[in-house]
Formats: sequence, C-alpha cells, structure tokens
Amino acid sequence: MTIDPLVLMTDVEDATAALLRAAEPLSDGEVGAPSLLPGWSVGHVLTHLARNADALTNLLTWARTGVETPAYASPEAREAGIAAGAARPVAEQVADIRAAHERFADAAAAMPAAAWATPLPMARSAAVVPWLRLCEVEIHRVDLGRGYTPGDWPEAFALRLLRTTVGDPPPGSPDMVLRPAGLEHPLVIGSADGPVIGGPTRSLAAWLAGRADGADLTVSPDGELPTPAKW
Repeated sequence: MTIDPLVLMTDVEDATAALLRAAEPLSDGEVGAPSLLPGWSVGHVLTHLARNADALTNLLTWARTGVETPAYASPEAREAGIAAGAARPVAEQVADIRAAHERFADAAAAMPAAAWATPLPMARSAAVVPWLRLCEVEIHRVDLGRGYTPGDWPEAFALRLLRTTVGDPPPGSPDMVLRPAGLEHPLVIGSADGPVIGGPTRSLAAWLAGRADGADLTVSPDGELPTPAKW
C-alpha cells in the first residue's frame, strides 16, 4: 500500500492531540489503575507512548543521517524505560508524551525526500514510520481503557489498519477471507479456502489486532471464529 509520510504526519498530529486531551483529565490515582493490556497500568501505556515516539525518532534519524541509531538500545532497555516511568503523575506523563511527539515531528520535518526510501529494521522504508506511530497512538489509546474504543477509530485508519494487517499478517495467522461491509472485494489472509468473516471494517481491524472479541462478526460456513495470530 502506498504511504505518503507527510500526509500521515498530519494524522499523527491530530491523533496525538486527541490522546493528550484524553489524558490530561486523568487523576494521579488512575495512573496506577490497570489498563486493558495484561500486566500494564495506565501509566505503563502512557510511558510506552512517549518512549515509542523517541524510538521512532531514532529510526528517522538513522534514515536521515545514515548513522545506525536503533529504536531501542535493547529489549531490556525498552522494558526498563517503561517500568521506570509508569508511576509518574499525570502531568509529568502528559508533558513527556507532548515533548516526545514534538521531537518525532521535528525529525519527520527534517527528512529529505530521498531519505524516506531508506530501509529500516522495523519497516521496509522510513516512509512507513509515521504509520507505525499512528498505530501506536490509536491502538494504545484504546488500551488505556478510558472510554475510547475501536468503534471511535477514524474509518480511514481502520481500513488502512485492516489492509496492512492482511498484507503482512502475523506469523501463524489462520487462513480466512474477510468481507468488510461496504467493500466490493474480499481481503484474503493465506488461502481463499478459509472461512469467510464478515462485519464492519472497524470490528474486523480491531479483532485482528487483538482489541475485540469479534462478537459482532459473522462466519461462513457456520462455526466458531478462527483465532487470529498475536498481533
């Protein structure tokens, strides 16, 4: 799927602004409350959103300068950074996300046109990085468990998420044919001999991403929904 990184950066700006508006009214007590991600508090999710922006800034810096700048120093460093910031007060969390987003936006603005084609470890090219950030913001806002659901995702985001998941499914994904409501052509994961799963675009995207149970989806022939691979 063709990706215009500068257009996507506008979407990232809008999604981040909405995330910050949603996070600002939270109480400090809610920071320690469970999120929808097992083992993670709301503070873990918020801190991850800040550190992920810095990680993706590193990748853009790599693409722009040619100097190898990994997203994270190591998996252990990633986990330690999230754990270290999870218990901070809401105001500090919000300020951290805002500052990290500004660094990411500045890094995107500094990219020469040719640098967007640079292949990177987490993406086939740097042009995909704004899409990765948009996914992080939209999906983890749902994970906060504070009223924002996949049903609130912009339709364009849900459709792109669905198409990109189908185009690059997680390893071990079962065969299936997806028929999103309103789309003329089905989307196939694996073999077209798999069951046909139908439903709203947002519901299908959320189900494949592990953010919905698929209760509003249909399956043909009649039977149980397959279990999507871990996203």
